[in-house]
Amino acid sequence: MKTYFLLFFSLVALMSCSSDNDDSPSMDTSGDDVMEIVAYSGNFVSVVHPTEGTAEINKEEATLTLSNFKSDEGPSLELYLSTDASATKYVSLGALQGLDGNYTYDLSANIDLDFSEYNHVIVWCVPFGVNFGNAVLEMN
Repeated sequence: MKTYFLLFFSLVALMSCSSDNDDSPSMDTSGDDVMEIVAYSGNFVSVVHPTEGTAEINKEEATLTLSNFKSDEGPSLELYLSTDASATKYVSLGALQGLDGNYTYDLSANIDLDFSEYNHVIVWCVPFGVNFGNAVLEMN
């Protein structure tokens, strides 16, 4: 009986982080006229929910840019820089700025992080401890 209850609760928790669609407007914050020097980049892969796009760290500008980004809606989604896909050791960059578009995050407070160690960019559902999707950063 306990097993069925645990299974049921787990399914309810995962389903409550899901969404069919997001109609919120996208925000394009990319600067096409500025030559960016990208030190690290990676492509998002889906983990628990469909997630796609590219993550790029520009150390000169102290920014993390998400390009062509898409993910599902969920309660209290944050963007993490982490040492692994499970967010065992992480730094939160704050609330996810949007679910469909191009977004830029300020890294000036975290620019001294070792991005070869903090090499996972994760869309994290805080209430349920769920990794929606992540990108593994590699040095360019």
